[in-house]
Amino acid sequence: MLEIKNIRKSFDGLAVLKGVSFRVEQGDVVAVLGPSGSGKTTLLRCMNFLETADGGSMIFDGEEFLFGKVSKKEISMLRRKTAFVFQNYNLFLNKTALQNVTEGLIVARKVPKGKAEEIGKRALDKVGMSDRYHYYPDQLSGGQQQRVAIARAIATEPEIIYFDEPTSALDPELTGEVLSVMRNLANEGMTMLVVTHEMGFAKNVSNKVMFMEDGVLVEAGSSREFFTNPAEERTKVFLQTIGENGAGEEF
Repeated sequence: MLEIKNIRKSFDGLAVLKGVSFRVEQGDVVAVLGPSGSGKTTLLRCMNFLETADGGSMIFDGEEFLFGKVSKKEISMLRRKTAFVFQNYNLFLNKTALQNVTEGLIVARKVPKGKAEEIGKRALDKVGMSDRYHYYPDQLSGGQQQRVAIARAIATEPEIIYFDEPTSALDPELTGEVLSVMRNLANEGMTMLVVTHEMGFAKNVSNKVMFMEDGVLVEAGSSREFFTNPAEERTKVFLQTIGENGAGEEF
């Protein structure tokens, strides 16, 4: 459903993405791993046009789009098929959980308010927030705020959700509740591309892993192969360095 070809991006002459290519099939849960500064977040932001890539192309649902030459209309169309979950939630602080979920439906998609609230409540129910419809972000824990952000994403019925380090801003005890929601989405067949440091999620939930370093895709393949029989020496060093961080454990 999605293919990225030779995507490139530099900041002030520093190459951050050096020609990355990969495919995502419908129903895939792809964990994107790698040390800080490897280009993972930049990759996601370029794919959702939050940053403008310098070159390469995207094939989405059989149609090819050239990075750097995509029209505003095409970007709008592609964003309607995708959703993005940020590290720091990106909620409106002056709106309730339900209003945060419905805002995009009402304003951007012109869904009638009543219908949007029905959709928003179903999405919040799905992430375990049925008792927090009318709470404001400052009344919610970080894990609850991130679950609202995930509800906002799934309310639009995207074909794929991009997650950018969805648990990195959370205390360890709150991480599990967010990963549990993501695991449920994976079990329901949601296609997801997840930049993460959570090795347990990568091993136990994702079916594919991409390992990036220094703007290059070092290795990509099935999660089982990645953790049990990595092909590249750099991948082996990475796994040894992190000690797999509990990758064999279920969360």
